[in-house]
Amino acid sequence: MPMSPFIHRFPELGTRETRTITTAGVADLPADDYALLELYCDELDCDCRRVMIEVVARSTGDTLTIINYGWEGLEFYKRKLGLEEYAREVMEASLDPLNPQSRHSPILLNLFRDVVKDQAYKERLARHYWMFKDALRRKAR
Repeated sequence: MPMSPFIHRFPELGTRETRTITTAGVADLPADDYALLELYCDELDCDCRRVMIEVVARSTGDTLTIINYGWEGLEFYKRKLGLEEYAREVMEASLDPLNPQSRHSPILLNLFRDVVKDQAYKERLARHYWMFKDALRRKAR
């Protein structure tokens, strides 16, 4: 499924609401600001209810990891993915197996898992998903 950046459809809101992680003193991770760019499925009939997070280092502009994350409950993803193991991976956040990863990926995944514990951020991701899907539907009309 093709994924597109939220910020391309909603430049002002995307810029304002992109979450960042600032690090200093994290073992094996350079001190930097890391943007958590949101990518959503741009297939009109897809209802995956997940986001791919592209983690980009501010200092270099390099993508260091791509993370899969879904905010719905276990039963939703079990119906979509078939196996509880895969459903849990999406719900707990996981490194995307189809994209290149860096040596920093496991550390960034753990940092993202801490960030997504924030209920307001989790709700923002879901709200952005529905905004993105609504924009796709309006464009298709």
